[in-house]
Amino acid sequence: MKSTLNDLKNRVQAALAGAFGADYRDHDPLLVSTNNPKFGDYQANVAMSLAKPLKSNPRAIATQIAEHLKVSDICEPPSIAGPGFINFKLKTEYLEAQLESMHSSDRLGIATAEPPQKIIVDYPSPNIAKEMHVGHLRPAVIGECLARVVEFLGHDVQKVSHIGDWGTPFGMLIAYLQEAYPDPQAAAEASTSGELATFYRQAKKRFDEDEVFKENARQAVVKLQAGDTEVLEAWKRVCQLSKRSYRKIYDLLSISQDIVDRGESFYNPFLPAVITDLKETGLLVEDNGAQCVFLEGFTNKDGEALPMIVQKSNGGYNYSTTDLAALRYRINEDQADRIIYSTDAGQSNHFAQIFQVARRASWVPENVDLSYAPFGLVLGEDGKRLKSRSGEAVPLKELLDEAIARTRTDVENRLTAEERTESDAFIQNVAEKVGIGAVKYADLSQNRVSDYTFSYDRMLDLKGNTAPYMLYAYVRVRGISRKGEVDFAQLDAQMKLTEESEFILAKHLLQMDLVLDDVERELLPNRLCQYLFELSQKFNQFYDRCPVLQAPEPIRTSRLVMCDLTARSLKLGLFLLGIDVLERM
Repeated sequence: MKSTLNDLKNRVQAALAGAFGADYRDHDPLLVSTNNPKFGDYQANVAMSLAKPLKSNPRAIATQIAEHLKVSDICEPPSIAGPGFINFKLKTEYLEAQLESMHSSDRLGIATAEPPQKIIVDYPSPNIAKEMHVGHLRPAVIGECLARVVEFLGHDVQKVSHIGDWGTPFGMLIAYLQEAYPDPQAAAEASTSGELATFYRQAKKRFDEDEVFKENARQAVVKLQAGDTEVLEAWKRVCQLSKRSYRKIYDLLSISQDIVDRGESFYNPFLPAVITDLKETGLLVEDNGAQCVFLEGFTNKDGEALPMIVQKSNGGYNYSTTDLAALRYRINEDQADRIIYSTDAGQSNHFAQIFQVARRASWVPENVDLSYAPFGLVLGEDGKRLKSRSGEAVPLKELLDEAIARTRTDVENRLTAEERTESDAFIQNVAEKVGIGAVKYADLSQNRVSDYTFSYDRMLDLKGNTAPYMLYAYVRVRGISRKGEVDFAQLDAQMKLTEESEFILAKHLLQMDLVLDDVERELLPNRLCQYLFELSQKFNQFYDRCPVLQAPEPIRTSRLVMCDLTARSLKLGLFLLGIDVLERM
């Protein structure tokens, strides 16, 4: 199914070529949706932009364009308004045909990318041996959403988690386990049955306070890097236990099963080549014994270029070296056309520097897009970083469990008020789906780059732009099917639009492809959330004003198809956000 907006753009561009010559074939027609329905559905503002190059009156230019337009199959005759706006009103029969095509498609008429790209999405990238906390929420849910959207649009997607599994934290933990449990078997049992997060906190305390322990930790890192058998076995146990632990969180958040874990350790063999290549390109400079690349556009307070250290004076490597190696691997070995990174905005400079060095070293071909999607912080009601009463970051499992518990209380209270009886399994399933969905939607519905305040009360509200509101809208539509004993899949879509609220809903349903293209391009999931929220509102207006089950045929079937398209659009949109729907609540 063709996108209406893209189809119109092509036709306006053809008219531009017909009116003013082939040089204008690729000129942007500046086609947008109208703000006021009385001006039609779309408006081309291109005439004003051509006034100067064509040395003509914009209205006269618009008239010439209109004379060459061939849109009679989809639009009423275009009209010219004001100084030169060209207005388009879609024909009713065109809208009806588009809806019928959408209904017959298992993808709701949304085309796949041609040609598809190989896209790597880097997420959620937790640190081994550390408990996942609220700071891991955003990379997990944003990364999952972006991966689902580009995958649905037909791209070959590889999900890669760049986990922190190397360096000083492991030296601390291994040194602590070896000190507390000298016997290797006892150490193995402790690291299997104990809480790694607790061990890590105790090890960090020792590291900060005890110089002897600090040196032992550093020596453990040296042994680890040297491949010491005993230390390597301890490291493997820690990694395995951590992965099992955070996989439980992933499952609770419906994070994809096919994420590939590539820790910092994976790139260790490729680090020397990074240094060699940078040296050969002439970018590498020695500064105080360290190997550096001096950056363009990054200066200290004295205006001097800042160095990015890629090899320390003692020969060791750092995060920058690893990230450069990862980037090279993804381009050269994975053959990625696009790499999407989503991290907190505090790392923006780091990635700008990594991308700059990679480009200056000629590692990034022209056809490869490095996309960075920074995000803001999760704040508490006090406007500061969300923390527990003890002042530490809130454990993510604790935060999700609280959302489920609060939702369960809400469900039980609602069932009591409605005098309904449901099984415990039903109540728990609703609590989990709505509670987790509410947390994810509250995050994704915000502009990604902004901080947002975490509030259980707001995210669990059945009114407003929330997951419960969206899930209830879906349940309401599915309820129509049950009440009327209608199998939506068996409907013969013969559309008949008559009422204003039907037209409003129909036009909105037909815009989902554009919204997904926008999310893919701009990496802003909140635009999908806003689309779904407006869809729910428009459906409610349609349902309140237009009888469905009681309507005469063929209006009844047509409106049932509208209900089905709304439900399917909501289900697809929520799936792309990583949220599961419910048939009943």
